[in-house]
Amino acid sequence: MSNEALTMRGPVHGTKDARRVAVGSSVGAVIETYDFIGFGTAAALYFGTAFFPTGDPVTGTLAAFATLGVGFAARPVGGIIGGHLGDKLGRKPVLVASLILMGVATFVIGLLPTYSQVGLIAPALLVFVRIVQGLAFGAEWGGAILMSYEHAPWKSKGKYTGMVQAGFPVGLLLANLVFLFSVQLGGELAWRIPFLASIVLVVVGLIIRSKVPESPVFDEVKDSGNIVKSPITEVLKTDWRNIVKGIGLRIAETAGYAVSITYMISYLNSQHLADKTQTLVALCIASAIGIFATQAWARLTDRIGRRPLYIWSCAFAVAFAVPMFLLVNTGLFIFIIATLVISYAVCQNSLAGAQGAWFPELFQAKTRASGASLAYQISAMVSGFTPFITTLLFVSFGWMGPALLFGTYAAIGLWAALATRETWGKRERQLADEATKSTPTHVTA
Repeated sequence: MSNEALTMRGPVHGTKDARRVAVGSSVGAVIETYDFIGFGTAAALYFGTAFFPTGDPVTGTLAAFATLGVGFAARPVGGIIGGHLGDKLGRKPVLVASLILMGVATFVIGLLPTYSQVGLIAPALLVFVRIVQGLAFGAEWGGAILMSYEHAPWKSKGKYTGMVQAGFPVGLLLANLVFLFSVQLGGELAWRIPFLASIVLVVVGLIIRSKVPESPVFDEVKDSGNIVKSPITEVLKTDWRNIVKGIGLRIAETAGYAVSITYMISYLNSQHLADKTQTLVALCIASAIGIFATQAWARLTDRIGRRPLYIWSCAFAVAFAVPMFLLVNTGLFIFIIATLVISYAVCQNSLAGAQGAWFPELFQAKTRASGASLAYQISAMVSGFTPFITTLLFVSFGWMGPALLFGTYAAIGLWAALATRETWGKRERQLADEATKSTPTHVTA
């Protein structure tokens, strides 16, 4: 790789706003994760009875998880729209619009009537609002991660994008802390309060994001007249192989999370291995550790490259698939905590930490938002319906079904990592060292 190619990653030393942009992007990631993932917790613990009451609790859980999946299915559409607008109009407008859309949709969930109040209208409204959530979340990631990536110094892309990726465990922690509090209230307030409370976070996020400057790389593309007429069409033509590989890379992380965390919440509850409070406490511990783990893994990629971490992490996840269920099946709370921590802070966070810098580096600057968003969000369709599929597998094969599915997802990620080129190898790091030493530091990161 030449210095010219590295230049499309932004200024050598980053911009003076690099840290502020990373914080602003991560705040949005916190809020949108709180909103989107909070739905998963509510689906696992409450929505089966509130919106899909049946004589069979498994049927209610399946229906709730199907609704969860609808939001994930909408994410690629949001990614396409957000990526297209990000490459055409800029990264910042997408960040603000997606946050507003997600905030309004989440607040509305807290106001929805239940099945006992309005019948079938209730689940229909829930599905509609979930689709809106999916569109907003799909548009969010590409803009947030690219803003941070393109403002960051060459040698610290992992560090700064890791701050954004760490926003996801922060959002998960906040969501579960609120649910941990609200579960004590009982009744409908147990799930309504977390959604209604999100409006406070949205207001704070909008204030912070409104002050974030546009990406210097987008400004350069715009000034040079290289804005592509149809970024989606262009990236599908020229970079479809990287999109396919990116989907494989993401499946290991996001679909693996759907088994080891989203489904596991329901599994622990339905098999009486842990009550709701214990489950939420274990999740809070895992997500708190995950905040620091994500940043540590991301910084590690600046030192050793993106690909090696991904390969080793996926290989570990394959080996951990069966022990994961053997540990929780003991019913010992300490083992349940350990399992969730390993599943999240190691298997999931290591992959998320590497993705922040690796995905943008796989695509050209002029189609980067579209390419990275497509690769990132298409895999969401698989992960979104994974809890539904996992529940069916459990009914047919017991816990071994979900365990093998988790191992399969990790194996797909391992294949994709082996097939995908390294973008921050020894050669790139050497060139970055030379450029950093020879380029005056006009601004600090």
